[in-house]
Amino acid sequence: MSQAQVQNNEAWMELSAIIGPEHLRPATPEDAVEAVQPIGVISPGTAQEVAQVLHYCNSAGLTIIPRGGGTQLGLGNRLSKVDFVLSLERLNRVIEHAWGDMTVTVEAGCTIDKLQGVLREHGQQLGADPMQPERATVGGVLATAESGTLRIRYGAIRDLVLGVEMALPDGSVIKAGGKVVKNVAGYDLTKLAIGSLGTLGVITRAVFRLHPIPVATASYVATLPAAAEASKLVLAVLDSHLVYTGLQIQARRADQILVHVRFEGIPESLLDQYAKLGRIAGACKFVECAGEVWSERQKLFVNPGSSVICKCCVLPSQIGSLCHALFPQAGPAEVATTLVAQGTGLAEVRLDATGPKPLMTALHDLRIAVDRLEGTITVSQCPVAMKDEVDVWGTVKDALPLMQRIKQKFDPGHTLNPGRFVGGI
Repeated sequence: MSQAQVQNNEAWMELSAIIGPEHLRPATPEDAVEAVQPIGVISPGTAQEVAQVLHYCNSAGLTIIPRGGGTQLGLGNRLSKVDFVLSLERLNRVIEHAWGDMTVTVEAGCTIDKLQGVLREHGQQLGADPMQPERATVGGVLATAESGTLRIRYGAIRDLVLGVEMALPDGSVIKAGGKVVKNVAGYDLTKLAIGSLGTLGVITRAVFRLHPIPVATASYVATLPAAAEASKLVLAVLDSHLVYTGLQIQARRADQILVHVRFEGIPESLLDQYAKLGRIAGACKFVECAGEVWSERQKLFVNPGSSVICKCCVLPSQIGSLCHALFPQAGPAEVATTLVAQGTGLAEVRLDATGPKPLMTALHDLRIAVDRLEGTITVSQCPVAMKDEVDVWGTVKDALPLMQRIKQKFDPGHTLNPGRFVGGI
């Protein structure tokens, strides 16, 4: 028996003693992370068990991949090694809905749909609409800093978090923030954890501020013949006093750009907002459309195959320039491009082609264009083999040394998601 086999057998016994043998199972091919096969799947039931698992794996030199609903396991650099997947499926409770204070405490393995269902009973909601809410978990949404189309109204997901509980590789469980909206004590470790892709610790619980569910919702669309006109319209809406909860640009070609606007409130206010929108839009005609348009960004990730899907971040005033870079001319092209951009300047771009070479060329050109706009671009989805040739995080500037020091402080043994984050962290 090899040393690795002995170590794995010892690990199996130690981990079974921590969480119970019924909550540790051999990994199947479905548990593989980008074709890298783990040994087993660990399902702790408490934050303390998560911390004990991390502490043991850290001391034994074993790697851990935290997993919620598994909706964004393809994000980040390709992993060279995966020993165990740490599933948060058992940490799925809504602990406390303080509806009078409009806050909720929830475990990280709870799905967004389940959470919203509980909140809906008291007419409240979490002001975020991440993709695949039926599978996406609270912990996964926080780890990837996924907000959705509601961000333009309610802020990024980090703006909705009052506090988090997180298990660390040294075996400790830390808490940052609290249950009240005004909480300024201590360092802001909450925002450090959000968006760290599970490379610093495993979020086990979160406290959110909530918002009331609107009485009515209405969505409208205008079709523009050029990116410049669409960009001008979006900027006019942004500069207005309209109270919108969604502002989106969708394009598949240069001469047909769709602008979506969403209003929420009482029916009378929706009519008033629509009338004001008409005056702002001028000759651009808005018509009512189905609410399904706000799932267009999620559709980009359906059957990705060999596609490349990127997240670009530019100033809202530069969305038109981004469209010009993506659609230099009307008509068919070697690479099919689809853009779904929010009024915040965040855009998802899907590139489709028959072979890898034109995709690589298109990605290279897109990066040059975004760099010229002084924006950022990351690859959210691409074929696994392409990650050997492409740095999915793109250009990393002055922040990398600081990020490396933070990683060293929280996870010096590189137990969590090794190499997956920016700069191979």
